[in-house]
Amino acid sequence: MSIASTSRRNHPASGRSHDRRHLRPVSGASFGTPVPLAELPAVVSADLGVPTVHRTVVDYANLDHGASTPALVSVKHAVDTALRTYSSVHRGNGYASRVTSRWYEEARQEVRRFVGARDGDHVVFTRNTTDSFNLLARALPRETEVFVFEAEHHATLLPWAKGRTTRLPVPGSLADARALLAQALEQSTARNRLVVLCGASNVTGELWPVRELADVARRHGARVALDAAQLAPHRAVDLDALGVDYVAFSGHKLYAPFGAGVLAGRGDWLDAAAPYLAGGGATAAVTELGTTWQRGAARHEAGSPNVIGAVALAAACAALTEHRDAVEAHEAALGRRLAEGLAAIDCVETYSLFAADHERVPVAAFTVEGLDSSLVSAALSAEHGIGVRDGKFCAHLLVDALLDDPYAAGPATAVRVSLGLANTPEHVERFLAALASLAAEGPAFEYEHGPDGWTPVADPRDLELPRPW
Repeated sequence: MSIASTSRRNHPASGRSHDRRHLRPVSGASFGTPVPLAELPAVVSADLGVPTVHRTVVDYANLDHGASTPALVSVKHAVDTALRTYSSVHRGNGYASRVTSRWYEEARQEVRRFVGARDGDHVVFTRNTTDSFNLLARALPRETEVFVFEAEHHATLLPWAKGRTTRLPVPGSLADARALLAQALEQSTARNRLVVLCGASNVTGELWPVRELADVARRHGARVALDAAQLAPHRAVDLDALGVDYVAFSGHKLYAPFGAGVLAGRGDWLDAAAPYLAGGGATAAVTELGTTWQRGAARHEAGSPNVIGAVALAAACAALTEHRDAVEAHEAALGRRLAEGLAAIDCVETYSLFAADHERVPVAAFTVEGLDSSLVSAALSAEHGIGVRDGKFCAHLLVDALLDDPYAAGPATAVRVSLGLANTPEHVERFLAALASLAAEGPAFEYEHGPDGWTPVADPRDLELPRPW
């Protein structure tokens, strides 16, 4: 299956340079005064160049922060420093082991400050948000009823016991969300109840009314767990201010791509539960008569921990805390231009859960009339050096509800653009101009659909780079 170019632009096989003068800026408001780069945490991929089918190399426009973020320079420095004395944690008395153990626990304290952990709260290091919510699901008291909106990411939607989970429909408004939750809680007779919310949608970027919904939960005696995977990179997270009992997020979405996540929150359920993993480090004593388990975070961190991931995560938390105002100002400017530019392009439809003008982080989902979403993302990458995501973003029920076409002939999917610290105003302008051209004229090259999705025919790029080891 292939699709031909709908324009007269040159095919790369001709060897001739591609005329990109057709890419005009999309009308819209200006960015305003840019935040000086010196005020923003730097990323290690700032000078990454990528090849295009035009036989050029361009600055990589990474518009896929919602999936994984690049590492901060300060995170790399922290990891390089920690690797020099990297050793066993908590179970060694050598110099390197003692230094590593201290840094591991200081990383925990940095994360405590980042989320505003309270007395009695535990901060448990996990692999990622999915791991954190599976841990919490295992720690719930027997017969706990869980309430979760179908708008959630699969990491938040799926870990809970099927027979004791109430799924609330995708809300059509803020008032609808409050009413749906209140009604479900009023009908529940469970002794223990847990409401699971997300801070920011990974599909639309919209901020959920966490405090308002947490107040509804509290009035009905329910606890609240917050998925902050898409919120923490962009906004401050504070357990008390948000009125939640637990928070989970991932390092790889927080500029710390070294395989660490966090579950932080009230310690009583965590201390009463069986260890998430049975093994060394979680044990206080093991005898022929039985095992006594640790209390606190160690109870759920059996085995040798990911100390480098913890250091990386702490370094990212420290950097974002230090530069919080500059980060929010930078992303607000990019997000405004993105939203205005998308609204100005014919044949492009964007999607909102609550309202088009609802407050959000710099994330947007869209479709292009007449073009498969995976073809759009492939063309943006191959022709313009722009990385975006297409599909259902591990939020299938939400995407189906937004696109309102669950019975389409093919998978009802969208394209997502998500911005962050690796982005510049030029990246946004390049994306908007490329998308406008694509929507009006189609792709400039012929593409074929195979096992790896859409790929340019006679692609001149070398995608088989040598292994880094």
